[in-house]
Amino acid sequence: MADITAGMVKELREKTDAPMMECKKALTEAAGDLVKAEELLRVKLGNKASKAASRVTAEGIVSVTIDGPVGVLLEINCETDFVAKNDDFLRFARQVGEVVVRSDPASVEALLGMPLEGKTVDETRAALVGKLGENLAIRRFVRYETSAKLASYLHGTRIGVLVEYDAADEQVGKDIAMHVAASKPITVSKDDVPADKIEAERKVFTAQAAESGKPADIVAKMVEGRVSKYLAEVALMGQPFVKDPDTTVEKMLKAKGAKVTRFALYVVGEGIEKRTDDFAAEVAAQVAAAQK
Repeated sequence: MADITAGMVKELREKTDAPMMECKKALTEAAGDLVKAEELLRVKLGNKASKAASRVTAEGIVSVTIDGPVGVLLEINCETDFVAKNDDFLRFARQVGEVVVRSDPASVEALLGMPLEGKTVDETRAALVGKLGENLAIRRFVRYETSAKLASYLHGTRIGVLVEYDAADEQVGKDIAMHVAASKPITVSKDDVPADKIEAERKVFTAQAAESGKPADIVAKMVEGRVSKYLAEVALMGQPFVKDPDTTVEKMLKAKGAKVTRFALYVVGEGIEKRTDDFAAEVAAQVAAAQK
């Protein structure tokens, strides 16, 4: 049997990021052959990643990377908030953000195939799944490349905003980014609100107004009034400015000679259905399975 030294284990761990015991097992199985041991680990880590792939990833982080004229807002998910604070996970998120800045992938699928430290992004992700024992997923990103200005705001790591704007005062961009995080508009202008969203709200308002028993013409006016209020609430320009609720964002921008072109807002796990498993029951099931 080959003598497996601490130095060999350390070298294999540095190459694969696998846990120490996994490295030692692989070296033992490979009779001390580092190349073969690395291949065995990649297979094992890949299998582990595959097993984890079906697990829900509703935790994670939102990150922002701005490099000159390019800004990226990125969401990467994991299974628990514990892993969301892990240094390796956070490093991976930074690296992925830098890849998006440099390479301008057309989609998450394209991003996964891009190079990262001698592997693809997806291979690096799969190796990290093996190391951390949790499923990880690059959920979405937005990339702005512009001759205008970029600003961002992060509320911890769970809410992130990227804003493209034009203003002499850079504080305007920072204020708008913070406002978006707080007030969560869905578009810049009311003219940009999707027609299907407006129609869905109009149906609700119509049903509510009809219950009032008032004449049809009055009901119609009530509905349009509520639609107008809705548009003001969800469009950035019509919202009360968070730092001065007595004025709207539109009026504030006009006073500053500023303009907002677009923005993106991500909230970690938004729209993902979280599991509500009984933890005690899950542990008991695992113990029972181990005893069989």
